Amino acid sequence: MQAGMNWDDMRVFLALARSGTLATAARLVGQDATTVARRLQRLERALGLTLFEHTPAGHALTEAGHRLLAHAEAMEGGARAVQQESEAEGGGLAGTLRVSVSEGFGTWIVASRLARFAAAHSGVAVELIASSGFLNPSRREADIAIMLARPKGGPLIAARLTAYRLGVYAARAYLEATGPIAGIDELTRRRLIGYVPDLIYAPELRYLAEVDERLEPSLRSSSINAQAELIASGAGCGILPCFIGNAMPELTRVLRHEVTIERSFWLVVHRDVRRLARVEAFIAWLRAEIAALQETLLG
Repeated sequence: MQAGMNWDDMRVFLALARSGTLATAARLVGQDATTVARRLQRLERALGLTLFEHTPAGHALTEAGHRLLAHAEAMEGGARAVQQESEAEGGGLAGTLRVSVSEGFGTWIVASRLARFAAAHSGVAVELIASSGFLNPSRREADIAIMLARPKGGPLIAARLTAYRLGVYAARAYLEATGPIAGIDELTRRRLIGYVPDLIYAPELRYLAEVDERLEPSLRSSSINAQAELIASGAGCGILPCFIGNAMPELTRVLRHEVTIERSFWLVVHRDVRRLARVEAFIAWLRAEIAALQETLLG
């Protein structure tokens, strides 16, 4: 590597090359966008090259950037191979593990139990990215992703983690004030809470229309946790995963026999990191936790 260059700058370059935007690259490397831009400028000065051009869609690699990308990915692969050999020989678990999960599953299932993994593997720093959307393991934005559908392609290994169910929930106080919900026709006349239609990040979340095409939320949020709080406040009723709805004592499930929706979570890893000891340990821990939670997940 030339004088003035360092691996941290190359990591920033890789993040921007894979994501295309400063904001996403900053999130991937755990820095702010200003720092990412400054590191990129330093790398370009060190190389005497322009690596990106600005486009309306974000940062696009120049020809020189494409050439550097091949070298940077080779370096990254070499560093990963050394790390894998070190872990295999030493048997120790260390390093950072980035896990991308949906907001609800990440908050209500993973975060509430993650202390047990941390206690068993104190050398592993876990970054739990629980948000409305997923980081992409194909672009190595995350080591592990828990997704709502099996990816259709890419250098990935995917396996079904578990099924889970969803149902219609309302606050007990809301039902006392407005009366019971006797059927789906009655549901169409109630205030509904759901996702913002144009911000739904996976087709598996479009379940209101699956119940009845007439159902349309009038209170909307991109956050399933915000939706749960809206329902709990008595603002209306809506569909929640059973592992959220059943965990909130102020809520009750309605239309249990008429509305039962089943979905699956998929465990997805890039094939290059599958054999890292910390990845294998996390997967084994998560599968053990999920095995004990079937009643919670299936409602």
